[in-house]
Amino acid sequence: MIKGYTLQVLEERIGYKFKNRGLLQQALTHSSFSNEQKINRAKHYERLEFLGDAVLEVSVSEFLYKEYPHMPEGELTKLRAAMVCEPSLAFCARDLELGQFIRLGRGEESTGGRARESITSDVMEAVIGAIYLDGGMSFARAFIDRFVLSDLEDKSLFYDSKSNLQELIQGKLKKEFHYELLDEYGPEHDKTFVVEVVMETEELGKGEGRTKKAAEQKAAYEALLLLRDRGYVFKKH
Repeated sequence: MIKGYTLQVLEERIGYKFKNRGLLQQALTHSSFSNEQKINRAKHYERLEFLGDAVLEVSVSEFLYKEYPHMPEGELTKLRAAMVCEPSLAFCARDLELGQFIRLGRGEESTGGRARESITSDVMEAVIGAIYLDGGMSFARAFIDRFVLSDLEDKSLFYDSKSNLQELIQGKLKKEFHYELLDEYGPEHDKTFVVEVVMETEELGKGEGRTKKAAEQKAAYEALLLLRDRGYVFKKH
């Protein structure tokens, strides 16, 4: 946890005050921090993440069911998967600067764990689980509505960025595009990939991610923002 990023500050940001603040502390504790404690070992977030994942899925499912009454089940499933995947939750976590509140072990801290999407997305789900246990479903859903389901115009571009970009470039502009792997770095078990999306000869966007797919999603999102600035309109679900 970075100095100044206290539990109280996070409570103010999310608009919820915990009755049991220990649940929030647990949600922000990575296993690397817990494993370094010799005595009074702190609980880490993995069980809360498990619970929060289920709460998130049912909340997003209900939202999509009501929001898109004519969308078939298969499309609803794909959209839900895009909204609750690791890059999307990490994208939402950035609004809260959630990475700054996490308690990490020294090794994880030194290797950039605070900004790692696999961690921030897990903590996002753990916070949902903590709120659910502390205050019930209504408060958990309020958090999800505010930080996952809000500002959907921009977020929907991110959730479905690759298919949106393909439809726009190949369907409307009648041009070809492709993704180029520019770089990959880091140890074999924890690589970071850098990908660029190119429309014919023009570079439209660049993205980084722990997988090529995640990097492509970010590159596609940057490309969509650029094309939107040029006046192009994208599909709505």
